[in-house]
Amino acid sequence: MGSKRVGVIGGGITGLAAAWDLTQAGAAPVVLESAPRTGGVIVTERRDGFILEGGPDGFLATEQDVQGLAREVGIGDRLVDQLAKGSFVWTGTRLESLGTGEAAALLGIEGQAEGALSKGFRSFAGGMGEIVEAAVARLGATVRTGCGVASLRVVDRGYQARLTSGETVEFDGMICAGPAWVTARLVTGLGVQPARELEKVPYYPSLTVSLAYRTEDVGAQLEGTGFVSKPGVGGALRACTYASLKYPGRAPAGFLLLRAFLSPVEGDAATAAHAELSPILAISGAPAWTRVFHWGRGLPRYQPNHGVQVAAIREQLAAHPPLAIAGAGIDGTGVSACVASGRAAARAILQRLG
Repeated sequence: MGSKRVGVIGGGITGLAAAWDLTQAGAAPVVLESAPRTGGVIVTERRDGFILEGGPDGFLATEQDVQGLAREVGIGDRLVDQLAKGSFVWTGTRLESLGTGEAAALLGIEGQAEGALSKGFRSFAGGMGEIVEAAVARLGATVRTGCGVASLRVVDRGYQARLTSGETVEFDGMICAGPAWVTARLVTGLGVQPARELEKVPYYPSLTVSLAYRTEDVGAQLEGTGFVSKPGVGGALRACTYASLKYPGRAPAGFLLLRAFLSPVEGDAATAAHAELSPILAISGAPAWTRVFHWGRGLPRYQPNHGVQVAAIREQLAAHPPLAIAGAGIDGTGVSACVASGRAAARAILQRLG
């Protein structure tokens, strides 16, 4: 198996999980990431004792995919449990307690069983970026950043990938683990017409603002993990997570770290977030600092026939040399779903390579 080269397009957690399993099985993966960094929407920044997230801040404690990968890459001891429990809704005049799953429902997040939500979430002591950093460190030179893939074509019993740099690389098998629209372009180029439907997978924009406050400047008694805004109430503020209360070590002593989720706004998002949070949480002072994260294409939402379309793509791919599709735009959103998708893709490729 050591002579079998497998190209993995996409250096997010899906592609890294796939590459890890391929390596463990004796294959020779090469991760091709177009961006200058790995991790995709998993972005953790650390500054002055704060740990802030630009993407997902954790995963359901009942889901074992991320935890299993963490143990394999040597950071199982870095897993941390959610501290605060419960959430609230801002009615426009006060914060009211919500039942399990009600916050997700108000935000339009579906597919989470109440039993799973009741067990809370987990993360890593240094933020979600730790799982990316550990995987990349273990994979080493296998991972190449700044390497976009312009096209694929079948050669002999494998594939030739033409990179955006003009370089060509040949592989015995491929895994497309990037965004759905990238997979659509590459796989349609191989003559698999059902893959064109992946271009229609909608990705919703995401706008979050992390704000650091001195503890004494926040007059409200913060309870639970945060709150969501009741639909039709207020302006752009959709929700707020009390990041430094949700997980340990997110802020130094004497400070609170909040994370606001906003609808698109005109002007400065940080100013808008502070203005809306101040009366709700009785904030009297300006934030020590703010950090805005904006994803033009954030979380994918599936159309009703998505599963049928993915099955049709995979059926036609069976007639091609080994190629698997994976990722949030294919098999499910959330960090755990992405890890599971990447590992399943690796198994499929390994089986076909024999």
